[in-house]
Amino acid sequence: MKCAVWGSPIAHSLSPVLHLAAYAALGLDDWTYEAREVDAPGFDGALAGLDDQWRGLSLTMPLKEVALRAATRVTATAAATGAANTLVREPAGWTAHNTDVIGIARALRDAGCHDTTRALIIGSGATARSAVAALASSGTRHITFMVRASARPETVDQARRAGITVSEVSMGTWSPSDVVISTVPPAAVIGLGAFPRPDRDESRRAVLDVVYGAGRTPLQAAAAAAGWTVQDGTVMLLHQATEQVCLMTGRPAPLEAMADALDRELAKRRRQRPGAEA
Repeated sequence: MKCAVWGSPIAHSLSPVLHLAAYAALGLDDWTYEAREVDAPGFDGALAGLDDQWRGLSLTMPLKEVALRAATRVTATAAATGAANTLVREPAGWTAHNTDVIGIARALRDAGCHDTTRALIIGSGATARSAVAALASSGTRHITFMVRASARPETVDQARRAGITVSEVSMGTWSPSDVVISTVPPAAVIGLGAFPRPDRDESRRAVLDVVYGAGRTPLQAAAAAAGWTVQDGTVMLLHQATEQVCLMTGRPAPLEAMADALDRELAKRRRQRPGAEA
């Protein structure tokens, strides 16, 4: 069986590390997983070129919306978020899933966020919609979108359909919140000098930055300095990948083996970064 992660750019992807570690732990010696550079215009042609050996695809930017349109069947979560990060081959065709929702929910859970009332989401694109779905499942009642211009209507509508009150603020305006989720490139986040310090009774406030691969982001550094719990995007990546492994192989994912492989790869990349300590 063959699986892969597609996107553009794709060289930084950690998905092959996670999925190959899962296959090894599960004894799936005849399964392969690779990374392939595919952009949105080239997606349909690339998908049409896959033979029956292909079992699943992980999709990263900019393919999460185009993959949804290419699917034969769309799960409720993928439909609600308008994005698919996973395609699984079934007899009738490709089924679209969104495991980012599970990844975000579990990452927040691991950070100690169980009863989130107010959330601030930076950005309003496809990943922001996954964050909305994850927060809605935890009972969040108010979401503020921090955006440069205005939040995407489809993202706002999704939140309101879930019974969530929505507001918008400009980039760098920090409204009161229990959790902050950033879905934008680190350089897009401004106003970090005014990042709020939680009150004494708000010790479980957490920040999740979904971006990973270049060490601690400026947002994470500001949040840590202000006393917030900081959750790394690789934790979200790990949890969404375990769900992908379940969907693609039909087997329970070996979380511990995947987490160990991820830790080793991250340590290796830190050593290889220019200026990193030996």
